[in-house]
Parts: sequence; structure tokens; C-alpha cells
Amino acid sequence: MPGPTAALLHAFVLDGQGGARSIERSQLDSLQLAEQESLWLHWDRSQEQAQRWLRESSGLDEFSCDLLLEENTRPRLLPLPDHELLVFLRGINRNPGAEPEDMVSVRIFADARRIISLRLRPLLATDALIADLQAGKGPRTSSELLLELARHLTSRVDDLVSELSEQLDEEEDRLDEDECYRPDHGLMLQVRRRAASLRRFLAPQRDLYAQLARNKQPWFVEDDDDYWNELNNRLTRYLEELELIRERVGLVLEAESSRLGERMNRIMYRFTVITGLFLPLSFLTGLLGINVGGIPGADNPTGFFVACGLMLLLAVGQLLLFRRWRWL
Repeated sequence: MPGPTAALLHAFVLDGQGGARSIERSQLDSLQLAEQESLWLHWDRSQEQAQRWLRESSGLDEFSCDLLLEENTRPRLLPLPDHELLVFLRGINRNPGAEPEDMVSVRIFADARRIISLRLRPLLATDALIADLQAGKGPRTSSELLLELARHLTSRVDDLVSELSEQLDEEEDRLDEDECYRPDHGLMLQVRRRAASLRRFLAPQRDLYAQLARNKQPWFVEDDDDYWNELNNRLTRYLEELELIRERVGLVLEAESSRLGERMNRIMYRFTVITGLFLPLSFLTGLLGINVGGIPGADNPTGFFVACGLMLLLAVGQLLLFRRWRWL
């Protein structure tokens, strides 16, 4: 097989029994498929050799080639004449150093005997599919290969949704157990951003699966529509879970904001009560401290103690009044 930097990443002839044999790039031009065999070619679309082969040797028209090689695309399904399909899928980006929500695109041309797929970045779903073929447990036909590739892509969505849900569960548990705990804002924003990014691509991909379930091609295996419908149901469940995750993030941040507001209100309330308690006392001390003649008790040796006693009685009276008013 070609090296990892070659334009043709993988080339397999499916034997119709769940296995496959690998072929070289040089064998393509003279390849003859047996009746039960199908061909799968997986290309790196960034390579000039792949683009040249697609336009000159694949047999696809210019319109199909332009769509398969365009820079930006969303999940969609485009039926072509002669029961051919163009399928654009997205998968979770599990490459080292990459953000999972930065989803990897795979573009596929499919007909009864041939699958041509193109990608820009490595995709773990294709590795899992190749492992199945090498173990003799892979797809038998091109329709099953298309279905299995979609299934592997969807399975990795499940892993990421579960990871986001577990992160959120941990933050909610800490928030419930410790009233002073403050959620990790960076983590919460990351979870919400990932959920939103996943929904952006998974919603049209769910609709794509529904289209394939409804519009069964003549070369599909008999029960393929049931499997496409199951993938549609799984993505629907993931989308509902992602929407719930976004709402839960909002509730966590709202709960923290509510706690901070309540704490601030309690602090301000205490300050208000303390201020109300000492305001009359401050008035009296200020009044008695002015440097003018005629202050009662100024020449009396016990005047200071009398003033302190009166202020103490005033403070006790205020405390009793505050308790009656239920301020304390």
C-alpha cells in the first residue's frame, strides 16, 4: 500500500464475504472486478495526484468532481443519474492536538460497485472500518460500506456527548455539595461551545440519514433502510442530549449567579442593620462632642458613665425593636 503521505491512502477490493484485499495504485487502470466484488478508494483530497485522478480517470463528470473537491461543505446528500450518490459526512476530530468539535469532513461518491471517499485530515472511522475488513467482519457491498462508515462516525459522536455530559455532571454535583463552590467558567463555556458546534453539523447529518432511509437505492441491501433509520434515531437522541447539555450549562451559570446575588444581598443586609444600629449612637456622640458650652453633664464626674448608660439603653432598645420587626 502507499505510504501515509501518498494521494491514495487506501484501496481495497471487497470480496462480498466481509473481507477485502488491498491493491496498489498501479493496478487501478487494469482492475477487473468479479461479480460479487466492490471497490473502495480512499484519497487525500489535498494531494494534486488525487485531484488529477478524480478529474481525469475516475469517470465522474465535472460537476461531481467540483463538489467533491470544494473547500467548505456541510453534511448533505445529492442523488445523481444512474442511481449514484454524492454523500458528504462529518466526523469527530480525534486527531492529536485538535478540538473534537472541529469536525472532519469526508466526501463520498457511491454507486452499486464502487465507493470513492476523500478526506483532508485523518479520520479514525476509516481505520476502524479497515480493521473490520482485515478481520473478515467488514461490509460485503458498497452499500454496506457506506452504512458502516456512517455508523463508525456516529459511534464517535456518542463518546463525545457522553464526555460532555460527565463533565457537566461533575460540576453540578460539586455545586450541590458545596455552597461556596464556584463552577469552572472556562469549562462551562467550552462545553456549551462544543455542544453548539456539534449541533451545527449533526442536525443536517441526521436529515441526511433520514433521506437515505426513505429513498432506498436499488443497489442497497434489503434491510439497509432500517439501519439508516436507526442511525437517524441515534443522532436525534444525541441532538436532544446536546440541547439538554446547553440548557444545563445555562442553569449551572444561573445558579452560580443566583448564589452570588443572595450572598451579596445578605452582606448588604447585615451592613444595613449595623448602620441602622450605630446611626443614632453616632448622632449622640457627635452632638455631645461639639466644643461649645452648655453641654449637660460636662462638669459632672459621672456624666460620662451616664451618657454611656443612656447609649447602651438606646442600643438595647433598637435591638429589641429590630427583633420585633423581624430584621434580625
